[in-house]
Amino acid sequence: MSILKFDNVTKSFGNGTHKTEVLKGIDLEVEEGEFLVLLGFSGTGKTTLINLMAGLDSPTTGKVTFKDKPITGPGPERGVIFQNYSLMPWLTVAGNVRLAMDSVFPKMPKAEKAERVAHYVKMVGLSHAASRRPAELSGGMRQRVNVARALAMNPEVLLLDEPLSALDALTRANLADEIEGIWEHDKKTCVLITNDVDEAIILADRIIPLNPDGTLAEPFKVNIPRPRDRMAMNHDEEFKRLRAEVTKYLMDVGIEAKTEGSRALPDVTPIHGVPAAVAKAQEGMIEERFLDFSQLHKIYPTPKGPLTVVEDFNLKVNRGEFISLIGHSGCGKSTVLTMAAGLNDISKGAIKLDGRHVEGADPERAVVFQSPNLFPWLSARENVAIGVDKVYPRASTAERQDVVDYYLERVGLGDSMDKSASDMSNGMKQRVGIARAFALSPKLLLLDEPFGMLDSLTRWELQEVLMEVWSRTKVTAICVTHDVDEAILLADRVVMMTNGPQATIGKITDVKLPRPRTRKALLEHPDYYLYREQVLSFLEEYEHGAKPTPAKTAPAKDTKQQEAA
Repeated sequence: MSILKFDNVTKSFGNGTHKTEVLKGIDLEVEEGEFLVLLGFSGTGKTTLINLMAGLDSPTTGKVTFKDKPITGPGPERGVIFQNYSLMPWLTVAGNVRLAMDSVFPKMPKAEKAERVAHYVKMVGLSHAASRRPAELSGGMRQRVNVARALAMNPEVLLLDEPLSALDALTRANLADEIEGIWEHDKKTCVLITNDVDEAIILADRIIPLNPDGTLAEPFKVNIPRPRDRMAMNHDEEFKRLRAEVTKYLMDVGIEAKTEGSRALPDVTPIHGVPAAVAKAQEGMIEERFLDFSQLHKIYPTPKGPLTVVEDFNLKVNRGEFISLIGHSGCGKSTVLTMAAGLNDISKGAIKLDGRHVEGADPERAVVFQSPNLFPWLSARENVAIGVDKVYPRASTAERQDVVDYYLERVGLGDSMDKSASDMSNGMKQRVGIARAFALSPKLLLLDEPFGMLDSLTRWELQEVLMEVWSRTKVTAICVTHDVDEAILLADRVVMMTNGPQATIGKITDVKLPRPRTRKALLEHPDYYLYREQVLSFLEEYEHGAKPTPAKTAPAKDTKQQEAA
């Protein structure tokens, strides 16, 4: 029996020439007790669809019904959990849950309300924090309050609008498991919006992608038995098949390659490069151990004494190698990266690049942060040109402009070079950040979770862009990430860090997958899930704060040559 139904629904905003049609001809039935996942790119109308279910918006044409009755506004039978927590900051955890119950059950006896509040607070694992206020809670704990508040209203349908997207990967996985457990326990109807394919497959009975044109795709039925363990899924052939099928569909309909162009990179020498007059400049650069982390430590003074955040970090990186640095939040990944960038003092040990000690920031080490930090009043071209003008002082104005335009074209901004940064989406801004870093022609490219603020589907696109540009330059690169698939997709080696404090290298995996790489190709490669298993097993080992024996050595590739040296 269907509990929610869309009958030829369209939804548009604006009028006349400013009219934008977000949803077109939506026909959808949600079965009672079903866990339905709506999956799609940003801007495909996912939130609009769930707002229509919640009664927070009305269709332009067509009809939305709940149990065959038109939805005319919000109702307690449809509980909504949003991406943002929207908690009352002056109320405790229990007080926030109680507030929701007061609005829905005003006549319920106080003792019964208190009992139900305690029940749902316990269900989301927050009994120990019931008297805390939101400011005293982590992001994951605040979202748990949001879940408890919605459940306490005892809705027949739970509508979840990307409730996990603002959380780190570990917290996100744990809370997704809790939501599945609650659904299993109460058998409520659930509709979840997400942009994470793994999350969709783990939770859903059915997955329905939204197409960029505002229509619904054919559903993908998930026939994997429950409970679905994340580690076990890595060996499940149906999971692999479905994951590849859904991913391929989303990439085919949503990602159009915009990195092809005809512009040629001008032959100019950056200021930090070897002077052009030196005949054998390139041959003279170090190939082996091009980047050398030796007994690296980072120690911060605290009122309770010195705190060692990173301890005895040793890593040798060859020229042109791409390293992924992965580990749980707080393990010191970004600390290592900022020391390599010269933005954070080294407490003990050393970092050498091309045979010279790293001391202070330098354009020879380009950094792409999670937020690209563009000048909002400047265009894409002007933001990239700022660095290029300083790095290529001997090049002509035309040559410097060619460098700028070449990399903007490479990252898919050939038609948006003169667009102001303030008018760009987050994805476009990060493209400018990537172009700016490559345009500096750095010896070392440092990427600190460069796609962490973007939805996972936009991340796929920019990962492909990054790989395409990197394949042309072969710049030595280190990318900090918490995304296992991203780490494997990009890297020659995945370097895994133990939990902090006193974090160090715990394991290194050589990724011997063929290049050039695409996400589609890797999902079909027989060794891909073996690499994924190695990284997932390491992260699971450290999930609950374990501190196994770290790796003692972290050689670069071509170890025989290095031993001879």
